[in-house]
Amino acid sequence: MLQIGSLVDGKYRLLSEIGHGGMSVVYLAMNERANKTWAIKEVRKDGGTDSEVVQQGLVAETEMLKKLNHPHLPSIVDVIDTEDSFLIVMEYIEGKDLQSILNHSGPQDPELVREWAMQLCDTLGYLHSRKPPIIYRDMKPANVMLKPDGNVMVIDFGTAREHKLYSQGDTTWLGTRGYAAPEQFGGHGQTDARTDIYCLGATLYHLLTGKSPAETNYAILPLGQLNPSLAQSGWEEVVAKCCQPDPNDRYQNCAELMYALETLPQRGQLARRKRAAQLALFGVVVALAIFSATGMIVFKSLKTSTKEQSYDYFVQEAKKSADAGDKTAAFDYFKQAVSVDQTKADAYLAMADVISKDNDVMLDDEEDAAIKTIIEGTDGGIKKNIDHLEENDKQHYADLVFSIAQNYYFFRNKAVGARWFERVKDDQFLEDEQKRQLATALYIIGDNQSAMQTERSVFAQDSSFSYKGLFSQMSTIVTGDLTAKFGGAKFAVAIYKEFAFLIGDHTADLKNDGVTKDDMLKQIETIEEGLEQIPSTNQSIDQMIAETREECIKARENIENSFRVVGE
Repeated sequence: MLQIGSLVDGKYRLLSEIGHGGMSVVYLAMNERANKTWAIKEVRKDGGTDSEVVQQGLVAETEMLKKLNHPHLPSIVDVIDTEDSFLIVMEYIEGKDLQSILNHSGPQDPELVREWAMQLCDTLGYLHSRKPPIIYRDMKPANVMLKPDGNVMVIDFGTAREHKLYSQGDTTWLGTRGYAAPEQFGGHGQTDARTDIYCLGATLYHLLTGKSPAETNYAILPLGQLNPSLAQSGWEEVVAKCCQPDPNDRYQNCAELMYALETLPQRGQLARRKRAAQLALFGVVVALAIFSATGMIVFKSLKTSTKEQSYDYFVQEAKKSADAGDKTAAFDYFKQAVSVDQTKADAYLAMADVISKDNDVMLDDEEDAAIKTIIEGTDGGIKKNIDHLEENDKQHYADLVFSIAQNYYFFRNKAVGARWFERVKDDQFLEDEQKRQLATALYIIGDNQSAMQTERSVFAQDSSFSYKGLFSQMSTIVTGDLTAKFGGAKFAVAIYKEFAFLIGDHTADLKNDGVTKDDMLKQIETIEEGLEQIPSTNQSIDQMIAETREECIKARENIENSFRVVGE
């Protein structure tokens, strides 16, 4: 054990002991040469199985932290291997751990907890985005430091591991009972990002209620049972979803959880309204119970009417929020509407319309998360929400899928958009023939995007594909009023740009497949004329139009070069 006042490695003077546990002690030290304070973690080499596990964790901690750079993670500056111990010199974090704060003052203010939760969620998201992903596995109040500036830091990476994509389980099961997810104790596959989401949920449970999971027999109880004020706060739903035993029932990534945390105030407001509506409905039930059995018929009718009114109310509030520029609130209302009735199309289509507005030319992270949680999510059952719509309203299902496909394909991820187009490219309920042709063409391009960019004859073995056929499809599509046909100016420009790029980038393939120079130039001219018909609505659309015109210029040059006679 190191002595206070001693000099380590000729430059670190030990000032005091600031923490200890198990086989390690943490000291506050001063680098006398740089006049800067650091924390030194001493891990003793006592031998034995436990010692080996701890030392393996220590190696993992140091190696991982050396590669990381995030405002809520400490940095390591030195690792010293002595005969009796490992010494890790790391950033000194001034403040108190959240466990100490809980011990002193009990449950924390929910709004403060929300701020901490978003910082922790951002930190875990950063770790999960590493290649390979890093799974922390030991989130708990004792491993979170609160600094004087109000920000938090995640400490102690002794149980973290790099996620092995094809592994069936973890080699060593580590974590803290109560906060650890079921899969951390074996038999449920290896830990992944959803494991950290469970641990964070258990940590939030403790911070909000003042009760650790161990104090409630290792069960995550509904928050309202421990603190009635949390029952309608929105927190109950978030913590419960984080801490589902089955990883598939939790938030699937930190982006989904972050969206839930960011919209928590609206969730609480909606939960209180929903509770008030339930109480009012309960009063109606009690009143109707006084009447004869005939009155039950009236009740059933009233219940159906109340459900429809609730659904319509949430949809209308969502539209109002969207018109007011509050997209977050709008998505939350859409979610509430879908929770009332998954089979109706109004909420899905209105949400798609909000996402497709012309003044928003990118499918951003919030919109992506909303699609995944509201349209592709479930109410806890096996079927996705969109599956219910497909069963009950195939026409609107096809329209919805086409809209989502366009947004992903043109404004976020072609491959994802192609998979959405695949659902409706042969769908008879997508009544417009041009839309079916566009779905087919963009499915082919998007599904084979990387190959089309690197291999000129990528489809040579596929007798069903021809560049000439693809060209013919696109030629048919870029006729008429694309703005009205495909949902707005931004989609019209995007289609023109896609066709211009296809012609310019695959001129040789088109030529080899029998497309003439005149046909190509004619379509470029059609595209340029179409662009002239699109009104200038905002700077983003104007920029897209300018980029499409540049694609047309490049395409003309490539056509002329490709058809130039050798020797000219």
